Amino acid sequence: MSLWQSVWLGVVQGVSEFIPISSSGHLVVMRAVMGVGEIPRLYDVVLHIATLIVVVVFFRARILQMLSSIYRFARRTHGAEDAENLKLTVLVLIATVLTAGIGLTIGRFNLHLYPKLVAVMFLVTAALLISARFARGSLDYSGIGTRHAVLLGIVQGLAVIPGVSRSGSTITAALHSGISRRQAGEFSFLISVPAILGALILELRHFGDLGAAVGPVAVAGGFVTSLLFGFLALALLVRLIHGGKLWVFSVYLIPLGIWGLVAL
Repeated sequence: MSLWQSVWLGVVQGVSEFIPISSSGHLVVMRAVMGVGEIPRLYDVVLHIATLIVVVVFFRARILQMLSSIYRFARRTHGAEDAENLKLTVLVLIATVLTAGIGLTIGRFNLHLYPKLVAVMFLVTAALLISARFARGSLDYSGIGTRHAVLLGIVQGLAVIPGVSRSGSTITAALHSGISRRQAGEFSFLISVPAILGALILELRHFGDLGAAVGPVAVAGGFVTSLLFGFLALALLVRLIHGGKLWVFSVYLIPLGIWGLVAL
């Protein structure tokens, strides 16, 4: 893989990880268009680490609050003010366990090798985003419970299928389950943190394969562009979530899915 190909894939990852159009699906399509051969999945995880950094920085206030509450709980000095953050931590863990079980099972099928399936999933994602327009959730974190964590964990696990947007599907599921727009967006990205870290740990054993297929300069180029464009995309997405306008991306995904069915 050349440097410019990696840079372009980094741009695609940074934008599509947050904009609900499926980063994994777009990476599959772009590789097919550019004629990039098989590369280790660790490369995708490296790009995801860049966007993970974006999530941690963007939601650093909430993440620091959760970590502080966990620390006080471990020291047995926690109080009533830590209750919400500790509850949120448990819900994230529940979602993570379900995501891991479903994601690992689906991952065995190497669905990224089937571009037409990706095209179909683009259309599925478009339908989900349109449905989000009619969701009217109002729950804040005090009203979110185990059933919400279970639902989002399952949906996030299914989003391993290329073409299904992780952010789009989990935010839509959260909205339909009654969660408010603000909390739906934040909770969706909070549960992505352990999922991405887990994927990195699983793929680290293939680090040598990555070095043989993609040079360090190319990897760095993809990482940096994914990081920069990720910040821009997440800032835009948060504004669109609050405005209830996720559906606008279906205007892009529908023709893309149809094109993929015909051309790929």
